[in-house]
Amino acid sequence: MKRVFTLVLTFVTVLCMTSCAVPVGSKTSRKNGLSSPFSAAVSITLDRLEAEGSIKRFGEGVWEIEFSEPNTLSGVKLEFSEGSVIASYKGLTFSVPQSAVPVKAMMLNLMKAVDENAKTEELSGKEDGDMLKIEGNLDGGDYALTVDKDGLLSGFDMPNNKLTMRFTEMKTAEISLEQVTTETVTAAVPVTSSVDSQTTVTTTA
Repeated sequence: MKRVFTLVLTFVTVLCMTSCAVPVGSKTSRKNGLSSPFSAAVSITLDRLEAEGSIKRFGEGVWEIEFSEPNTLSGVKLEFSEGSVIASYKGLTFSVPQSAVPVKAMMLNLMKAVDENAKTEELSGKEDGDMLKIEGNLDGGDYALTVDKDGLLSGFDMPNNKLTMRFTEMKTAEISLEQVTTETVTAAVPVTSSVDSQTTVTTTA
């Protein structure tokens, strides 16, 4: 009788532990921090290209990334706004360099994935340790967005495109989108209005 009671108690304990445990990969949701303007350090692996830099999101469709590595991209800034992309280096604007074209394409995928998910009230996905993985599909292929416990961007992957992006030193701030747009336009006026200045080329995304 004692042995039977012990077996029953063991079975109940195991059953309770199993039902209470949260299995890895289970569906869950958490607050959405993707809609907040932010700045972060970013590391990018795209096939054979490895790059480092800083990235900012000011609002839907308005982003910028500035590279610090590799040498072929160091100092180059890509600004995305209203469906166009402007490249600049030390204040001078020019067409997007060939070395940055692949990253430009992947940035557009990142922007679309983040901006679409930023519209939801809560983020739904699979638990991956302390992170939440949100999977989706774009014209460019399948993707996985990873957010931290605060719902802030931590990673972006597109396996079919051999793309991995990791975000660190995340800082959120209330950046005025109107102010950013005004400053960008004002800064571009001297370059585009001067005959002697380099020609500004806007590349349609």
